[in-house]
Amino acid sequence: MKLKILFSRRVLRNISKFNRGISSLQQPKTYCRNATIASSCFLFSRTNTPANQCPDYAFLHPNSHFKRFLSQGAILSKMEPFDDNSENDSEEDAAMSEFLSRFVWIMRGKLSEAYPGCDKDTINGMLLIIVEKVVSEMEKGGLDRMLGADSGAGTEDFSEDLWKTVWEVSGVVLDDMQKAQKKEKMKSFLQSDEVKEMCRFAGEIGIRGDMLRELRFKLAREKMEESEFYQSLERLRAEDAQALAQEQSTGGERMVVGADDNADNIEEKPEVVSLPKRHGKIKYKIYGLDLSDPKWTEVADKIHESGEMMWPQEPKPISGKCKIVTEKILSLQDKDDPSPLLAEWAELLQPSKIDWIALLDKLKGKNSLLYLKIAELVLGEESFQPTTLDYSKLIDTHAKENRLEDAERIFNKMKENGIVPDILMSSVLVHMYCKGGKLDLAKEVFESMKKLGFQPDMKVYETMIMAYVNAGQPKLGESLMRELDANDIKLTLDIYMALLRSFAQCGDVNGAQRIATTMHFAGFEPNVESCILFVEAFGRAGDSDQARHHFNYMIKLGHKPDDRSTAGMIAAYEKNDLLDKALDLLLELKKDGFEPGVATYTVLLGWFGKLQLIDEAEQILNKISELGEVPPIDLHIILCDMYSRARNEKKALQALGVVEAKKDQLGRDGFEKIIDGLMAGGFKQDANRIMDLMKACGFAASESMKVKEKVWESSVGNRMKQPWKWR
Repeated sequence: MKLKILFSRRVLRNISKFNRGISSLQQPKTYCRNATIASSCFLFSRTNTPANQCPDYAFLHPNSHFKRFLSQGAILSKMEPFDDNSENDSEEDAAMSEFLSRFVWIMRGKLSEAYPGCDKDTINGMLLIIVEKVVSEMEKGGLDRMLGADSGAGTEDFSEDLWKTVWEVSGVVLDDMQKAQKKEKMKSFLQSDEVKEMCRFAGEIGIRGDMLRELRFKLAREKMEESEFYQSLERLRAEDAQALAQEQSTGGERMVVGADDNADNIEEKPEVVSLPKRHGKIKYKIYGLDLSDPKWTEVADKIHESGEMMWPQEPKPISGKCKIVTEKILSLQDKDDPSPLLAEWAELLQPSKIDWIALLDKLKGKNSLLYLKIAELVLGEESFQPTTLDYSKLIDTHAKENRLEDAERIFNKMKENGIVPDILMSSVLVHMYCKGGKLDLAKEVFESMKKLGFQPDMKVYETMIMAYVNAGQPKLGESLMRELDANDIKLTLDIYMALLRSFAQCGDVNGAQRIATTMHFAGFEPNVESCILFVEAFGRAGDSDQARHHFNYMIKLGHKPDDRSTAGMIAAYEKNDLLDKALDLLLELKKDGFEPGVATYTVLLGWFGKLQLIDEAEQILNKISELGEVPPIDLHIILCDMYSRARNEKKALQALGVVEAKKDQLGRDGFEKIIDGLMAGGFKQDANRIMDLMKACGFAASESMKVKEKVWESSVGNRMKQPWKWR
């Protein structure tokens, strides 16, 4: 039945015209008769003629007309003059031409294999007779018999084996034609936009190689099957509509018998089974959600746009001269100028942003300094289309490596290009300025964030609080803490302890108590560190009784006094010159097995140095050296102050040299204590040098220091009238 689908009656009529054209030609009767006889004996003949021998048909000499028809192209070309509707039947003629071409090609091979001794003209004659017989059988309606169950039965002209071979070759040709047609149809679906889009998505999520190829064929096959299914539905619908139209034209039979008999016998119309017709638009509901609403089209478009942002295009392939330039860029040194190579690379590749990013990624893993230099140049490229995120990443990289000048230069370039900093950029700037010690700039950026409506995150608040703590301004840090408390946001224990420590170092007892109360409401109980800080705070404030109270409270909590807490208590007694109470405390602790450490000895050394008890202070210094620990910077400050006041120039300058080598560890109080000692000892030039060093480190003189400086200048003016020389 495959041939019935492939060839219509119109095609068969064209073939019959073709046959009549052939028969109209004048051919030698002997040739036709003997060719018919030959066809009855070749290819699995029932006679006793061997299969590998060809009968003697030397008398057959086809004329020029037959030679013209025997070739494949001539046979098919003869169909054209008899085709009256060639334009309408072009597709059917093409199918028939392909069928005959394939059939003649395969049969020629079988005939040549069965009769290797026959010449080409004889084989062509055999093929012509076989083709005529096949076409005549198709015209007679012998299609079912030819391709049915009785296909092996012979005819009066062909033997049973020959006809079976013809039928098998026809089936092979039809299968090959269907496979070729299906292959061409598959190609169209492989190149469809929907399949390409699905394959692109699959490639973006990581499917590569053979798996992607198999997936593409599977998608195309599914689309082809879906298309065939809907085509079959349309064909069924057309057939039903045609049947219904025929029925309506002929009219249903109704027989009305004997009106006088009062009996109406009406024959009912047969039901026509067809697919139900759809009315209105299709509605898709999933879990009660109507997805046929037009708004979901907009949602799908937005999802597609966001998908393009999440899955950017792949960079362009680099080859040829552009590849050579890329290798030159990657091999540059830190001191080289990459601008010429970048311009040449951009001219060759015409890059987009994804291409620039791919180049920067290669540089980042190879040379970080070169990456930063080229990244800054790329920010000025129009094809790169820089955003705030690109600037913030580069600024953050410079800030983490303490290159504040480079970070500020890029930030100024961003403002020149008209890009407004967002919250991410502002956060990066706050961290950068706080880390670099530029508190004023950090405060300015922080306040601008709040004015623009940005809400700084927890890390920005913590960074600002720590910046205020390090600058000795804990009250400003406390104000930020109150802002977070108003929003029910609690800080970490480390931030609370940093504020408490800063208030303790400033001797602000009230501030320390406020922080302790806030910590209590935040759920943090007092610990040994907080007790020690309160001892130090009350000690610096000169309230030795409250310092002893917190010291005893720490012991009550079960914590044994250590070197640091004992040093804080001795410092509280030193503030009020209560040497006897300090000695009693040391004796009492020694009974419990306590041994003073470097911190306790340092406080005693400073106390003895203040009293100018040089010998006792040097004894304590020997005990500190016996402990084998590295002396803190406070010890050298005390020694410099003590020897300066004692006018021991050699030891004073020796201690001053150690302090200057560790200037990064000094605070404002340490600088002022050294300057005060040098001024008291009469070391004017050294005091001025340390004063300039303190200003270079970013510390301004306190009010008490300014008063001492004025008193010192006035005393120097009075002494200049006397015959006494300063160093």
